[in-house]
Amino acid sequence: MRSKVILALLLMVNVAYAATTVPTEVQMPGTQPKEIQTPLNLGSFNATDPAKQCSFCHGDYNKAVEPTHNWQGSMMSHAARDPLFWAQLAIAEQDFNGSGDICLRCHMHSGWQSGRSVPTDGSAMLPSDANGVECDVCHRMTNPDQSEHQGVQNPPFIANDRGSPPEGFLGSAQTVLWPGLAKLGPYSDSVTKHPSLTSKFHRSVDFCGTCHDVSNPVVGDLAPNNGAQVPLAPGTFSGVLGSPVEGKAAFKNPPYKYGVIERTFSEYKASLYPTTLVSNYQNLPADLQQGAVKSAYDAALLAGKGGNYEDNDPRYFSCQTCHMQPVVGEASSRIHNKPVNRKDQPLHDLTGANYWVPQAIQYLDAQVPSKLRIGQGLKPAQIAAMNDGIVRAKATLSRAVSLKVSGNMLKIINLTGHKLITGYPEGRRMWVNTKWYGADGALLREDGKYGPLNVTLDGATRAVNTILNVDDPNTKIYQVNGAITRDWAAKLIQMGSSTNLPLSYDRVTGAVTKTLGELAGPQPTPQNSPGAHEETFHFILNNLVFKDNRIPPYGMRYDEAQKRNALPVPAGQFGNPKAGGSYRYWDNVDLSPPVGAVRATIDLLFQPTSWEYIQFLHLANNKTNAFLANEGANLLDAWLNTGMAEPHTMASAAWVSPVVIP
Repeated sequence: MRSKVILALLLMVNVAYAATTVPTEVQMPGTQPKEIQTPLNLGSFNATDPAKQCSFCHGDYNKAVEPTHNWQGSMMSHAARDPLFWAQLAIAEQDFNGSGDICLRCHMHSGWQSGRSVPTDGSAMLPSDANGVECDVCHRMTNPDQSEHQGVQNPPFIANDRGSPPEGFLGSAQTVLWPGLAKLGPYSDSVTKHPSLTSKFHRSVDFCGTCHDVSNPVVGDLAPNNGAQVPLAPGTFSGVLGSPVEGKAAFKNPPYKYGVIERTFSEYKASLYPTTLVSNYQNLPADLQQGAVKSAYDAALLAGKGGNYEDNDPRYFSCQTCHMQPVVGEASSRIHNKPVNRKDQPLHDLTGANYWVPQAIQYLDAQVPSKLRIGQGLKPAQIAAMNDGIVRAKATLSRAVSLKVSGNMLKIINLTGHKLITGYPEGRRMWVNTKWYGADGALLREDGKYGPLNVTLDGATRAVNTILNVDDPNTKIYQVNGAITRDWAAKLIQMGSSTNLPLSYDRVTGAVTKTLGELAGPQPTPQNSPGAHEETFHFILNNLVFKDNRIPPYGMRYDEAQKRNALPVPAGQFGNPKAGGSYRYWDNVDLSPPVGAVRATIDLLFQPTSWEYIQFLHLANNKTNAFLANEGANLLDAWLNTGMAEPHTMASAAWVSPVVIP
C-alpha cells in the first residue's frame, strides 16, 4: 500500500523534476526505445542534422518535386521546434508526471527511439533530434499487423490484437520499425545507393493512421469512462494506478477505442473515401467535384492511368492522394544516381492547415539568443521552405470548403476526407463572419466579429484579437471542446492531484474560474453532479468531448464513427442518422438578417491558435519545471508579435435580400 501511495505522489504532484522512468499508464506498444540496434540515421557525419544526409541525393536539384525542400516546409520537419508543443508539454508534465513521453514519442520520434525521452520533459534530447518526424522514421515503418515486413515488436509491446488475422494498433506513433539498414518505399523498380525494400504499407492509408489518431493512454486506463464516447468493456483495462502494462487499456485495445485527443484518421476511415477510387470521380455528388477533391483527381491523372498509379495499382482517395499529391519528376538527383522519372512521384510536402506555427518558430529563432527549445539557428534554405509551406497551407485551407447561399440559408460543404476542421483540437476553430449592410451602405450588424479585446495580461492592460462575442446566437463557431468530468476529478484528487489545480481562466481578467477541487466538490450539487464537467485545455487530463460540431466528411457512417469514438457531439447533428445511416457532409446555417439589410458579405474564417488557448498555456505554467518554465511565456511572445495567428479566409459568399426595400 505504501509503495502505491509513493507512486501516486510521484506521478500526480507538481514536482520540479520530470520522470526518469515512464509510468505504465503512459507506455504503449510498438518498437521500444533502443530496440533498434542500427542507427536511425546512417553515418557519423552531420550529427546535428541527420536529414542533411538524405538531402545529398534527395535535395538541392528541383524544389518543385524533390523530397528535401518540400519536407522542410512541413510541420513534420518542425514538429520538434514547435513552441506550441513545448508549451503544452510543460502543462502535461505538471498534470501527470511522465506523460511527456506521449508527446515526445510523436514530435521527436528518432530521439524517443534512441532512448532520450527520459527525463520526460525532453531535456535529454540532442540537437540531432531537432528535425521532428524525419526521413528515417517513415521509411522504416512496417505494418503492425505483420502482414508484410516484420518490424521489431517484442512482448508485451505487440502493436496488434494478435487475432486471426490481427488488427494493427494504429495511432499515437505506435510505430513498428524495420531493424535493418534498408529504406522502405512503395516502388519495386527503385535503384538506390542504400538498401531498399518494396512496401505496400507505404501506399496504404493505415500508414498515416500510425500517427494521425492520437489517443491518451492515461485517461484511457484510469478515467471512469476511459476518455471515450463508448467506454471500454470490463477486463479490457486495469483502472489501477501503477499496474503492469499487460493489463493497461493501450495494450488490450486499438488506439481508437480510448482516450480521445485527435481522430483525423478515424474520421477518414468512417467516410466513403477509403473505398472510393479516384477513377470514379465523375460518380461523386456534383458538389464534391471541386476544391480539394478535384485537385486530388487532377493530380492523379498525371500518371496517365485514369486516376490509378503509374504501375496500374488502384488509387483511392487516400491520405497520400491529398497530402502527398503525385507530381511528374524524380525522387533524387542524378549525381551518383540513376533515378526513375515518374508520373506519380509523391510530393513530400505533407501540407496541413497550420500556417501560424512556422511564423512563430522563425520569430523565436530570430531573438537573441534564440528562444527555440531545440533546433536553433535556422538556415536560409529552411526558412525559404517554411515560407513555401505557409503558402501551401493557406491554399489547402481554401480548397477545403465551398459555400452556397440559398435564400436565408448558408450551405457549408466539406471537401476534405475528414471533419472540417480536423487535427489538433486545442485552440483551433472555424467560424462564419457575416457583415450586414443597409440600402445606404451602412454596416447594420456584424456576426462572428473578430477584433481587439482589452484584457489583463501580466498585470497590465493590452488589446488582443479574438472572437468578441463567442456566445452570440448569430455566430456559428466550429470546434471541439474537451472537458474533465466530476467523477474523474474526484479520482484525480484521490491519486494525488491538487484540489487547487486551475481548470479554466476568465479570458479577460485571467482569474481562475474553476479549480479541480471545486469541480469534484465535497458533495454532488447541480453544478458538480456526477455528470457535471468543466471545459478545459488540460488535454492530458481531459476525459470528455462535450462538444464537437465540426462538419463530417462524405459518407461518414454512424456505426464506424461510433466504433472509433469519432461521432459529432451531440450525435444528432448533420442529419441525425441512426445505426446503419450516414452523416451529411455539409452544414446548413440559418442566416438571420437584421431589419433593413439588403446585402451581406459572408466569410468562413479559420484560426489555428486562439487567444484563449495562448492565455491558458501562459497562465497554467506554474514554472515548477525549470527546463520548461518559460515555454508558455515564449509562446505568448511569439503569438503577440506574429499577427496573433491571424484568421485565414477559407471561402466567401454573398447574400442579397430577396425583398426589395423601398
